[in-house]
Amino acid sequence: MESSNQESRYTKTDIFNKEKTEAISDIYKNILLELGENPEREGLLKTPERVAKSLQFLTHGYDLDPVAILNAAKFKEEYKQMVIVKDIEVYSLCEHHMLPFFGKAHIAYIPNHYIIGLSKIPRVVDAFSRRLQVQERLTTEIRDCIQNTLNPLGVAVVIEAQHLCMQMRGVQKQSSITTTSAFTGEFENDRTRKEFISLISNQRHNY
Repeated sequence: MESSNQESRYTKTDIFNKEKTEAISDIYKNILLELGENPEREGLLKTPERVAKSLQFLTHGYDLDPVAILNAAKFKEEYKQMVIVKDIEVYSLCEHHMLPFFGKAHIAYIPNHYIIGLSKIPRVVDAFSRRLQVQERLTTEIRDCIQNTLNPLGVAVVIEAQHLCMQMRGVQKQSSITTTSAFTGEFENDRTRKEFISLISNQRHNY
C-alpha cells in the first residue's frame, strides 16, 4: 500500500518546446515511411514524438552558458596546486552521423587566485557535450572555456571515448577508443603534464 501511495504522488514532468517537438515529429514520420516502416502501427505511433523529445534533451547544451556556469561558483583562494576532476561521464552526438559517442573526461587546472566549485566542471562538460560535436572540438572548447573564464596557470583536458559511428557502421571496430587531449600554460611543461597523466591513470585512488 505504501508503494502504491508513493507511485500516486509521483509526477513526471517533461519540459520541451511544443513547436519544435511537433516539427521534428512530422519529419520523423516521413523518415519512418522512407525506411519502409508504417508509422501508424502500434509500436511506432509515439516514436516520432519520443525521438523529437530525445533529440531536444541530447542537444540541450545549446541552451546552456558554460561561462555563466563557472562564474556562478568562482571563489577567491590562494591555492596554487593542481586540481583534478577525473572520470567525468561524457555523452554526445557525432555531428557527422548523429550517432552517440561516450566515455570519460579528465580535467585539471592550476588556480591563479581563483578556484571554482567542483561540480561546475562536469556541468561545463555537459554544456559542450550535449550538442552536435566532434571529440577534438569538444576537448578544446572545454579547455578554452576554463582558461578564458578563470585565467588559471594552466588547464589540462583528456577525453577517452567510444564512437558508435565506428562500432556500428564504417569500420565496425568494437573495442576502439579515441583519446584526445588539450593543454595550456603549466601543462605544456613536460613534467607537469606527466604528473597529470600519472594521476588520472591511477585507478586505485591511493593518495
